[in-house]
Parts: sequence; C-alpha cells; structure tokens
Amino acid sequence: MARGLVPLGLGALAALGHEDWGMQFVAVMVALVLALLIVPSHRRAAAWFGWFLGFGYFALTLRWLVEPFLVDPVRHGWMAPFAIFFMAGGLALFWALAFWATRWIAHERISVMLWLPVTLAVVELARGHFLSGFPWGLLSYTLVGGVGDIWFAWVGPYGTNLLLFLLAGGVAFCLHKGWTLVWPALVGVLFATLGLHALTPKSAVPNSQSVVRIVQPNAPQHQKWDREWMPVFFDRAIELTGVGAAPDVVIWPETSIPALLDYAQPWMEQMSLAARGAPVVAGIQRREGENYFNSAILIDQPESATAISDKAHLVPFGEYIPLAWLLEPIGLGTLVEQVAGFSPGVGDGLMQIDGLGLARVLICYEGIFPEDMQRGEVRPDVLLILTNDAWFGKGAGPRQHLVQAQARAIEQGLPVVRAANTGISAIIDPSGRITDSLPLNEAGYLDAAVPRAIAPTLYAKMGDWPLFVLLSLCMLVGIVRRTPILIDGDGSQV
Repeated sequence: MARGLVPLGLGALAALGHEDWGMQFVAVMVALVLALLIVPSHRRAAAWFGWFLGFGYFALTLRWLVEPFLVDPVRHGWMAPFAIFFMAGGLALFWALAFWATRWIAHERISVMLWLPVTLAVVELARGHFLSGFPWGLLSYTLVGGVGDIWFAWVGPYGTNLLLFLLAGGVAFCLHKGWTLVWPALVGVLFATLGLHALTPKSAVPNSQSVVRIVQPNAPQHQKWDREWMPVFFDRAIELTGVGAAPDVVIWPETSIPALLDYAQPWMEQMSLAARGAPVVAGIQRREGENYFNSAILIDQPESATAISDKAHLVPFGEYIPLAWLLEPIGLGTLVEQVAGFSPGVGDGLMQIDGLGLARVLICYEGIFPEDMQRGEVRPDVLLILTNDAWFGKGAGPRQHLVQAQARAIEQGLPVVRAANTGISAIIDPSGRITDSLPLNEAGYLDAAVPRAIAPTLYAKMGDWPLFVLLSLCMLVGIVRRTPILIDGDGSQV
C-alpha cells in the first residue's frame, strides 16, 4: 500500500490542474512527466501504479460528487464516501488498463515514454463513450483558457489529450537523455502552436441588434422541489424577466417551470406576459404516455409551447440505469424503476428562436459530450445550454461544468448561451472567452449581446474520426510488435 502513495499523490497533483490558481499546466506536466519516468517494469505493478494515479486524480477532480448526497444528508449522506470511492476507483480502472497495456507492449523505459501517451489517449476516448460515456474531467480541460484553446479548435478534447500526453512523454524522454534537450523541444511546440493560432478563425464582434436575457433564479436544490418554495422561485424568475427594458429573447434554466408541460399553461401565461412579447426558452419536464422527458420549450405565445426539445443524453444512475436489461432478471427491477425515471429524446435538438437564430439546445449533462454538438446536418448559429448546477454544490462542480461549455464553443466555432439555475450563467464567444456572466449562487439576470459564429473549425468538420483511426492504427502496431513470430523446423516463419 505504501508504494501506492507516490502515484496517488501524483494523481492529486494532476487534479490541481482543474483549479484556478495560475499553475495548472505546470501541475499537470510535472505529474505526468514523473509518472512516465517511474512506471514500474512489471505489468501487474504498472497496472496498480496506474490505478492509484487515476484514483488520486479522479477522487480530487470529482470531489463535488458528494454534493448530491448532502441535499438530504439524513437519508443519503452516508452514501457520499462510497459514491466518490467507487466512482473514482471505477474510472481509475481505465488508467490501470493503459499502464498494463503499455508494459505489455513496451519493455524498455524509452518505449514507455512513447506508448503510454497513446494508451492513455485510447482509454480516455473509451471512457467518453463506454456505457453512454462519462468524459468529465479530461486532462485536456486543464488547458482551456491557455494554449489548449488552439488545440481544441483543431483536434478537440480527446486529440488535445493525446497532444498533452505526447508532450509529457517528450519532456520525460529529454530528461531521461539529458536536460539540454528539453528546451529546444518546448520551443518547437510553442512555435508549432503559434502557427496553428495564426490559421485559426477568430471570434466575431457581438450581434448588437438583439439582447438576450439569462434568468438565474438561484433555487437551492434542497428547496427547489419543495411545494412551499416552488412558487417563490418561480415568482423570482418572473420578476427578473419583467424588470427593466424588454429584451429580445429570455432564457430560463433547466426544470425552471415547476409543473409538467400538460399542466403548465397558467405558468406559461405569466412567463409570456413578463417577457413582454419576447420569446422565452425554459426547462420543463413533460410526459408522453408512460414516458417522462427532461425538456426545453419555446414560448412565443401564451397558449402553448411552439417548440420542444427533449434531452437525449441522460445521466447514468440519475436519469436511467445502464444495462437495465441485465439487472431486472436478477431481482433488481425495483432499483431500475426507481432511478430510470426518464426516456431519451430522439430529435436533433435544434430550435429556431426569433432574436437568437437557430440554436442547438443542450440540457445540462449533454453539454459535456463534444460529439453531441454535431447531430444533424445543419449547423446552428448558437449553442444554448440549460442546466441546474445546484446539484453540484458551491465549489468545483459548477466551475468545471462551465469550462466544458467553453470547450464546446472553441471546438465548434460557435457562441454559447448558458443559463444555470444557481450559476454560473454566461455568454461565451466562439473562442471560448466568457464575455458576460452571473456569479455562482446569486439570483439575478444578465442582458447581453451574443457574438456571431465564426467559420467551422477543423474539429467541427472532422470530429473524432481521424483520432480514432490514428489510435487504432497505433494499437494495431503495438499488438503486432508484441506478438512473437513463430519459426517452424525448416527455418521459415509461420
């Protein structure tokens, strides 16, 4: 167990890259380089090293996972430590697999510095898609707001992961061979990045012809669905919608209407009057037969919703149970029924909104999946994210979620309008810069112009397919390299 303290500490050091303290890149690089230099030589020991490294990283990065269990601490508080342990431990298995595979392919330490970046990139790509995926906390997000902004526009978050790992592998190689080689290598990376920056489309000026109002009612999660408090938060949102000069568009966050769509007409009438003729986009839950949906609706007349977009990418173990068909036959059907309360939507998530243009509507969790930005053949004018980050507490969770919204803007060359119940609500330009925002855990509204979209980035055009092909070829080479060649009795190869 004592041997696990070193990789555990390195993982925690890498997790500091997600904190806003000015040394994020240094923390990540130091952790990765040291890990590359001291990987154990035996496969089993390397796998344990990778698991402890991943556990330290994910436990600190995802520490906000305890917050949902503290909404009702008497009933669910005891589950919080188990949740973080099993979540971090489960995700760390991906890193353990990467370290094991690296030592299976490569025996020499120099080879490890090449192959470990590849296998880590492979398992992180797999983590983003396995069982519907959980790509939260990618190491590449530590680069948002810096050099990574350029890389995201060209190769996306998983490709930036690979570049980051390769950079760490290159530094480790230089240190292994001699200090003097490090600086020319880093200068070369810098000039290559500056060259890409020169070729990257730049953000456009705001479209000053229309003003979008984001409403942030700040409903704490433990009160949000309390019958006595629901009208309080709704009336607060109504007041924030109707104050001051009338905007051109009003955006309310996820599940901000406290009624199912079938019974929401009285609420929608109040919203339409408060908006004074402006269209309103708001989060709501709706029922269709026996199926329930987490949805966004467009209200541009008091009588009804004129457009509906259902959440397609549901939260595992929160809105549905993965592999439920395997659990029901073994007597866990009750668990499936209790948790699997929502059905996934099947639309393209596009909504035409006067004053805003064609918007791709993303509800909370959907905003962390880069591939979800590319559904359908029509390119939207803006990404519209409605979320309820009250579940995530007051610390790391909401800020990490915001950073991923910035990444989506950079990858697609599209502005992002983000309405969050408790914050952080923001306008993000196509280069990932936050142009206006509302602070965390404050009620208020934000009136702002939305920047125009820029030309599609290379990643917006290509997606992750080039990376998938490249990594597949690399792993094929590794398998062939590792497979022994058999010689028969006459000396020929078999």
